[in-house]
Amino acid sequence: MDQELIRQREAFKKRAIAQPTVEKRKSKSSNDGEKSKKPKLSSNKPKESKSGSSTFDYKTATGSSQYKFGILAKIINFMKKRHQEDASYPMNIDDILDETNQLDIGNKNKHWLVSEALPNNQKMNVTVEDGETKYQYKPTYNLKDRKSFLNLLKRYDLNGEGGILLDDVEESLPRASQALKKLGDSIVYITRPNDKKKILFYNDKYCQFNIDEEFIKLWRGVSVEGQDERKIEEYLEKQGMTSMQDIGKTVAPVQKRKRKGGKRTFKKHNDHLELQDYGELKANKTG
Repeated sequence: MDQELIRQREAFKKRAIAQPTVEKRKSKSSNDGEKSKKPKLSSNKPKESKSGSSTFDYKTATGSSQYKFGILAKIINFMKKRHQEDASYPMNIDDILDETNQLDIGNKNKHWLVSEALPNNQKMNVTVEDGETKYQYKPTYNLKDRKSFLNLLKRYDLNGEGGILLDDVEESLPRASQALKKLGDSIVYITRPNDKKKILFYNDKYCQFNIDEEFIKLWRGVSVEGQDERKIEEYLEKQGMTSMQDIGKTVAPVQKRKRKGGKRTFKKHNDHLELQDYGELKANKTG
């Protein structure tokens, strides 16, 4: 390498080392920009403009919505509990708010309850008595006592509608636990496998009959777990029993024969008779 270039390179390195470095400070505008990017913690208080009027804050609105629906939830739970304790007579809004300790909700929230929330709720019945609006809990089934509940189960059984959820019965039937205890073996309880909820069916004792214990043992001793229909049919055939083969099979419709085109021919009867001219027949008769 050229010695002159080496000498210039070494001189440049010495000057660079000897020269002090000054860190460039960030401009004020860039700092302000970074500060503006940081999220600001907003309080529940509405912001005030220069004119002194408050502006809309969405976080305040969200909190107020939660507060309103909290009021509604208290009312629904209270009315449901009253119905379950057999105190289902209708009440006006002031009595409901008094019983739920919510008299301080304000006129705006009270207007929302009577104009929108309670009339549009599927668990509330709205009635007018002597010009005054009153509210009553609306359960899944209209049950007054255990007799009406048993009749409902019988109707479901006769119409093949299945059973009724225990949760719906406890919601709809006043003092449900006492009523179910008195009904005893008139009800059959089945636990649903998917969610473990209990289903109630009517126990029709007229359809009960005695089965030989030996037959029950044989029935319970047969395991068909993991067996498809074809294997079950083969097993029955080996045991000399005939399985039902026609279930689920469709019968193909009989196809009609299509007629061939062309002139239709007819079979002749009485071939020994031949048609003759009517005039010749008449001449032969007169001759």
